[in-house]
Amino acid sequence: QVRLAESGGGSVQAGGSLSLSCAAPKFTFSSGCMAWLRQTPGEEREGVAAIDSDGNISYADSVKGRFTISIDNSKKTLSLSMNNLTSEDTAMYYCAADRNWAAYCYYEDSYKYLELWGQGTLVAVSS
Repeated sequence: QVRLAESGGGSVQAGGSLSLSCAAPKFTFSSGCMAWLRQTPGEEREGVAAIDSDGNISYADSVKGRFTISIDNSKKTLSLSMNNLTSEDTAMYYCAADRNWAAYCYYEDSYKYLELWGQGTLVAVSS
């Protein structure tokens, strides 16, 4: 069974940095996409960053220039490097993936179709 497991969340002061990791030991990224999404209570899930098997990368406008998504296929790990964090970045961060459809990672209406999800890791930024 393919599972995703996030790690690296925590508490940080505004302006600080955190790196998130998503371990996917049984996931072969030969097609489809992987993404980081976040959600705060009472709000819709927000796509943060996505990468597909062709190497295309997309970021939400709110994190461009501050966050970097990357993947290490040999280690089967998706990462999100977050710099210059603000209180607006406080959320539960989820790793998600789809083995077949890259488009699912890029459109808000299709997030619900993403095949695989992690349990989430909490990022709390204090001002």
